[in-house]
Amino acid sequence: MPHPSAPSETKRKILIYGINYSPEMIGVGRFTGEIGADLAAHGHEVIVVTAPPHYPGWRVPEPYKALRYAREIRDGVSIWRCPILLRSEMRGLWRVIAPLSFAVFSAPAVLWRIVASRPNLVLCVEPTLFGAPIGLLAKLFGARLVLHVQDLEIDAAFAVGHLKGQGLQNLVMKAESWLLRQFASVITISGQMRKKLIAKGVEPQRIGVVRNWVDLAKIKPLDEPNGFRSELNLTDADFVVLYAGNVGAKQALEVVLDAARRLAGKPRLHFVIAGDGPEKQRLMRESGDLPNVHFLPLQPEVRLCELLNLANLHILPQSRGAADLVLPSKLGGMLASGKPVLATADAGTELFEVLKGTAILVPAGDAAAVAAEISRLLGEGAHPALGDGRKLADIFERDACLEQFRALLTGPDA
Repeated sequence: MPHPSAPSETKRKILIYGINYSPEMIGVGRFTGEIGADLAAHGHEVIVVTAPPHYPGWRVPEPYKALRYAREIRDGVSIWRCPILLRSEMRGLWRVIAPLSFAVFSAPAVLWRIVASRPNLVLCVEPTLFGAPIGLLAKLFGARLVLHVQDLEIDAAFAVGHLKGQGLQNLVMKAESWLLRQFASVITISGQMRKKLIAKGVEPQRIGVVRNWVDLAKIKPLDEPNGFRSELNLTDADFVVLYAGNVGAKQALEVVLDAARRLAGKPRLHFVIAGDGPEKQRLMRESGDLPNVHFLPLQPEVRLCELLNLANLHILPQSRGAADLVLPSKLGGMLASGKPVLATADAGTELFEVLKGTAILVPAGDAAAVAAEISRLLGEGAHPALGDGRKLADIFERDACLEQFRALLTGPDA
């Protein structure tokens, strides 16, 4: 049933253009899907141009097809799916080819929706910025353009080595700066990302910040027996260090495997990596000799709360090069589960500042420190750095964040 809109909220025709969308269960697709559904529930006419679901495994599930145009209706939103080129090992140049192929295949669909539907507002989502130039054509038809920056993908691509070369970086950064300045406003997910956007030339007054959210009614502490422990042949006495999310280069999961190797002699200590992504097969090969490391596939929505409650300790590693280029969206769920969190974050980064006083914090890339803090927690059963994560999770509360996003997008001052 549609939500009542504020009297000042004018009904609008909105085009959302981005590579990720529902039914992707994690990452940008999940949040953009919830934005689209929320806007439709508030009476706006929402059209989406996107790729078939493919994240985080970079594989397109049935009944979707990677190289086919298709249309569907989901949550009151009209969705146009456009082809994308993928391969099983999504590394290096292919991390550029995939979004570029989507931009090329989706350009006619975006142009047609702009001309035929005449949206009042176009919301482009980064990643991927490759599609932004075609989205800019909507300005010729009087549409207001907004960019939602979930990931500073160009910075991250150079930071983790997908793209290389100072000359190329300078050229791409100049093009990015020009594109960013063409949008009427920009919405991003953290204060540090806002600062980086300002450094790229975006005027501060045109940037809003809305954190990625979590549904606190769905993700919460559970007291009942955990089914995942039975599936992994673990008992309630086993201590589980859990990573749940995308398994990619930015997540620096080598640190987790290194810590597991250092702690291999600890009885009843287990590391669980749950999710999917381009680095998963490599990590599984490299940890084949570690009986204390377990892998789980990406879990359905109905089991997410149970999965997060598998943890005795959540671990949130992050590549130092990617720090402040993306604020991990999985953080809200970790905190909402009520379980302790250990994060690799250097002082001065937003992740460090957000979690200071609530989580165990060690320098990025320091597997020895990770192992030492886990060993300390095992030995003492508590840790002075840990606070009440459930209270901190309130800043990620879903309905409040969606309301804030909607106000920035469609409110009377927009």
